[in-house]
Amino acid sequence: MFTVSRQIDETSSIKTIRFKEGLAATPGQFVMVWVPGVDEFPMSVSYSANGLGITYQVLGDGTKALASKVHGDRIGIRGPYGKGFAIHGKRLLVVAGGAGMAPLAPFVEEAVTHKASVDLVIGARTSSNVLFESRGIQAGAKVHISTDDGTKGFKGLAVELAESVLAGGKFDSIYACGPEKMLFGLLRIAESRRLPMQASLERIMKCGIGVCDSCAIDGKHVCTDGPVFSERDLSTFGELAKTKLDMCGRKVPV
Repeated sequence: MFTVSRQIDETSSIKTIRFKEGLAATPGQFVMVWVPGVDEFPMSVSYSANGLGITYQVLGDGTKALASKVHGDRIGIRGPYGKGFAIHGKRLLVVAGGAGMAPLAPFVEEAVTHKASVDLVIGARTSSNVLFESRGIQAGAKVHISTDDGTKGFKGLAVELAESVLAGGKFDSIYACGPEKMLFGLLRIAESRRLPMQASLERIMKCGIGVCDSCAIDGKHVCTDGPVFSERDLSTFGELAKTKLDMCGRKVPV
């Protein structure tokens, strides 16, 4: 059981909850969060030093209950689980869509610490939804913003901006987290440029340890084989950006 330290409003719909206790986690790993009496669900680790932090979008009953917690409340945390990001190369392109910036922010900080040069593309629907821009700048990354409505930075999709950034120089690797259609577009770009890529996938997870099968994608489990996959695995996923399993285990469109 972890003790809530504080809640932080990051954007109009995204919050960060910090805990008094810390947790050693590789950027890209996740924890299972238990809100007593409500639900348990997976969350990416957005901070591990100086107290665990998880950054989340307030959507369903579980995250609404999480958002109601205040200083001193207790939340169940188990993990960390899964495979995180690994640094390959010296010039990296990192692409985040929406709340996908949560696991990428600590990766950017770690990469810069290891003397990598990072171009960071943050995509959002509108300017009020841009997540962790200042954190990326403070880490030392060159930050590029895209918004669907053009209220900040490039008007268009993060994939389009990422392709433009790639055209401006030589990169060693691509890293990404966000909607699967964004990841699919980036994968095609990585393949055309013969660049290695790592991407974090998000699927329904009920157990976090590879038992329930709810996060299955083409015979692999996102919770144990991922959530971070290389371009080699991603290119074999026929379900990527097409279908996923719902809470009842039915295959539905992404």
